[in-house]
Amino acid sequence: MLIIGIAGGTGCGKTTVVNQIIEQLPENEVVVISQDSYYNDLAHLTKEERSKVNFDHPNSIDFELLISHLHQLREGNSIAIPVYSFVEETRLAETVSTSPKKVIIVEGILVLSNPELRKLFDIKIYVHADSDERLIRRLQRDIKERGHDLEKVLYRYQTAVKPMHNEFIEPSKEFADIIIPNNHYNNVAVDMVRTIIIEKLV
Repeated sequence: MLIIGIAGGTGCGKTTVVNQIIEQLPENEVVVISQDSYYNDLAHLTKEERSKVNFDHPNSIDFELLISHLHQLREGNSIAIPVYSFVEETRLAETVSTSPKKVIIVEGILVLSNPELRKLFDIKIYVHADSDERLIRRLQRDIKERGHDLEKVLYRYQTAVKPMHNEFIEPSKEFADIIIPNNHYNNVAVDMVRTIIIEKLV
């Protein structure tokens, strides 16, 4: 089993890179696990209280559960991944059953910031994009997909997203084995990563 961690700031294009990496790998041999599924369960808080939570701080992530799940997959056991709603800003009741695969890709803004999680990664990747580009993508996503208004998105960006990026996410780049610039498609870097994965699976 090969476990790959892919980090990078919000809106940097991690999902695009993940899709590029796996598109030429056998579908039944790869599973992608999103850090977003492991936001802490905030069902005990009101909707207003949840809206004040700093979702870009490492404390907002249930790393203990994520690390436990990766150990279980390595041992050949299936896991129940939580389902998180960005509209309700908490976990839902259902889970997604996931079986072990030859390649496990764990992606999220903070996955390289946790020392215990980093130890489980065979390959660590950081996707870099210009800050203006990331802000534009964040605005588009949060307004279109998550039902947030412009004022809320900008407020969160200024008070949480940007300072947390500077404090936790950008510094985690130093732990990466590979840094992929992603202002545009970077086919050379992605092909290189895909080749490494194939070689390690042989």
